[in-house]
Amino acid sequence: MKHLLKTRFVLAAAIASVGLAGIALAQAKRTPAPAGAELYFIAPADGATVSSPVTVKFGLKGMGIAPAGIQFDNTGHHHLIIDAELPPVGAPIPTDANHVHFGKGQSEATVELKPGKHTLQLLLGDFAHTPHDPVVASKKITITVK
Repeated sequence: MKHLLKTRFVLAAAIASVGLAGIALAQAKRTPAPAGAELYFIAPADGATVSSPVTVKFGLKGMGIAPAGIQFDNTGHHHLIIDAELPPVGAPIPTDANHVHFGKGQSEATVELKPGKHTLQLLLGDFAHTPHDPVVASKKITITVK
């Protein structure tokens, strides 16, 4: 019985510490972005019909580009959101098929997309892949892959 109580206490303490870490992460201070910063697509154009692979060119005004892990004021790096909504702003941007990272500072990419309609949106992340405050994101565009 004594061992069972000790195990329950250790488990409860572990759960509490994970919960507190999650709260701390959610309340972490986000990197500021300057007023008027603008993220946009140079190519493809909204409504375009394209062939795969698709060349996507990123445009940024009012900020600079720095690779992931490098912290300079008013900089970030690109993330391409494919067929998904923007992720929560208080946590790092996920890495999966819908959230493509360009942490080396790339401003252009070639992506394979299946035939059909797709939505694309750009999101700037800071040195730790977290959206800025305020969020710097492009307008969502729709393209058709033939």
